[in-house]
Amino acid sequence: MSTYADLSAAELETLHAQLEEEYAGYKAKELKLNMARGKPAAAQLDLSMPMLDILASDADYRSEDGTDCRNYGVLDGLPEAKALMASMLDDEADNVIVFGNASLSIMYDTVARCWTFGTLGSKPWCTLDTVKWLCPTPGYDRHFGVTEAFGIEMITVPMLADGPDMDEVERLVAEDESIKGIWCVPKYSNPGGVTYSDEVVERLANMECAAEDFRIFWDNAYCVHHLYDDASEQDHLKDIGDACIEAGNPDRYFKFASTSKVTFPGAGISAMAASPENIAEIKKRMGVQTIGYDKLNQLRHVRFFQDEDDLAAHMAKHAAIVRPKFELVCEKLGAGLEGTGCGAWSNPRGGYFISFDAPEGTAKRIVGLAKEAGVVMTGAGATYPYKNDPADSNIRIAPTLPPLEELEEAMDVFVCCVKLAAVEQLLEAR
Repeated sequence: MSTYADLSAAELETLHAQLEEEYAGYKAKELKLNMARGKPAAAQLDLSMPMLDILASDADYRSEDGTDCRNYGVLDGLPEAKALMASMLDDEADNVIVFGNASLSIMYDTVARCWTFGTLGSKPWCTLDTVKWLCPTPGYDRHFGVTEAFGIEMITVPMLADGPDMDEVERLVAEDESIKGIWCVPKYSNPGGVTYSDEVVERLANMECAAEDFRIFWDNAYCVHHLYDDASEQDHLKDIGDACIEAGNPDRYFKFASTSKVTFPGAGISAMAASPENIAEIKKRMGVQTIGYDKLNQLRHVRFFQDEDDLAAHMAKHAAIVRPKFELVCEKLGAGLEGTGCGAWSNPRGGYFISFDAPEGTAKRIVGLAKEAGVVMTGAGATYPYKNDPADSNIRIAPTLPPLEELEEAMDVFVCCVKLAAVEQLLEAR
């Protein structure tokens, strides 16, 4: 099959007319479909509704160690909640702090502590002339929003098939002591679904850094979010904590996770893990900020998930709902765009997103066309720092929220918009 670029001007004009007619048909339907954010569908939220019945007014509100969870106290989380989150963080419960409902809040506060106080004796970052941060791209827009809010200069690093371009990462951190951190979504990355290889993890742990206070922000948001139940069809990630300890850099990492897409977004529990020295310092700072987080919600979660097997069984139910949506998106993209030269896309084994790379210079046009036809996508450029994709190419597809029938219609619109934008560009160049 010839790509669109191989077609003659006359053939492109004919195709353009056909696509315009198809697009007009979609606009006439006055659709209202949304694929803008990675939200769980209502059917996924229903899976956790029984958790809300666990703590009735006559329930035992005491944790395993006898703590009355209705009262003040327990700064770093219930012991059983720390154990649950440790299983997600690949760490020991003693190295875990349980916070509120959102890991993004922990990450913001962790940057803020380093900014205000420094970390483990280093200078506060706010006293430095320049602070820089490495941002593997395409990446998570809310990460970039955090560092942008602090005025930190963000440096893009290409995301490859096995993680960030480590040759570039190693070069940058070795020569510039103002580079203080890197954002990482190491498993089923947002948006590409990439899982870091063992080699990448080891190189991150071992690399020479000009800044002694360089930190890896390891946002393992999708650590249990497999699409398939068979272990052979799941990605497996080497633990950054173990790798840093083995490398002699035990304080280099901060690990984060939450149950936001496990139970309820906005009503889950979140946690971080780090070295004993980092944890001790963080707890000291936290003790001024809070007396403790929502222990009732922690208790609710640990009684809903008795152990790791319960968690895995619950996530298998999520996968049964989400998997057909991912497969549908990839089928629609393949059927509509394979061989046209109009784009490439990821086919992840987990996570919440599919990354689509359109012909350079067309992403904004595609997203705009889709919006006009009633399909809201993540904004073009959102997967890059400062919302600036220099190639104007990457689009994040979020398949989870719409029901399957709506997703099918939305993907038909999206494929039409991709083709239309590509043909417009080719005609302009003739």
